[in-house]
Amino acid sequence: MVGDLLRLTVLGSATPYASVDNPCSGYLVSSTGTRVWMDAGSGTLAQLQRHARLDELDAIWISHLHADHSADLLTAYYAALHADLRLAAPIPLYGPPGIADRLAHFLTNGPTRSPVESAFAIRELADGHHTRIGALTLTSRAVAHGLPAFAVRIEAEDRSLVYSGDSAPCANLTSLAEECDVLLCEAESAGAPAEGEQAHQVHHTPEDAGDTAAAARVGRLIITHVGPFLTPQQAVTRASARFDGPVDYAAPGASFSIG
Repeated sequence: MVGDLLRLTVLGSATPYASVDNPCSGYLVSSTGTRVWMDAGSGTLAQLQRHARLDELDAIWISHLHADHSADLLTAYYAALHADLRLAAPIPLYGPPGIADRLAHFLTNGPTRSPVESAFAIRELADGHHTRIGALTLTSRAVAHGLPAFAVRIEAEDRSLVYSGDSAPCANLTSLAEECDVLLCEAESAGAPAEGEQAHQVHHTPEDAGDTAAAARVGRLIITHVGPFLTPQQAVTRASARFDGPVDYAAPGASFSIG
């Protein structure tokens, strides 16, 4: 698998808390030896170690600071500085504005601020942020989640994966996903918002995920972050009614070759 041009491995996809057999949101994206941990929800650090040690990562990318997408950064900090790992350098960490202070606020237990920058080389995301990490190119766009939140397009040569993070349907996500090979899209909401509440929508329904995939003309849709009032099969069936291409579910442990 290390030799694949672009591969997505699901570490977890549960929300808003981990289940017995499914951690919260987290994924490993790999390409010819480059490894990026994409979202670090509760339980995903344990699953990450089935594939790579923390000190083997090239970067971590965090969509937003809700705990079901970022909580395992706290134990990753302990692993990086206070355990059996010896980092050659702090791990590049891409995340929303304020991520360093948010981590430090939780990790500081006395008058001296915890040195989160000793574990993570923090780079704050902004709309349109673009970076190269080993064999991968990452482009991040701001999305609609009621707080600073980002989607990302990851490319390796002619292969492309787009991850929605958490977001209501929005133009930035659709344009970012245009003609990508795979759209990994959340479908947390069981039902559409009530009349007059659309402005407060912060998630996709399965139908929304299908519509976003269709509008962006993606090759394949993978449904993730399915809420507690839906089954994965219900979410896939409902998304398939709006998108003619293949639709899969991001089951924990699943691995997908992109392109």
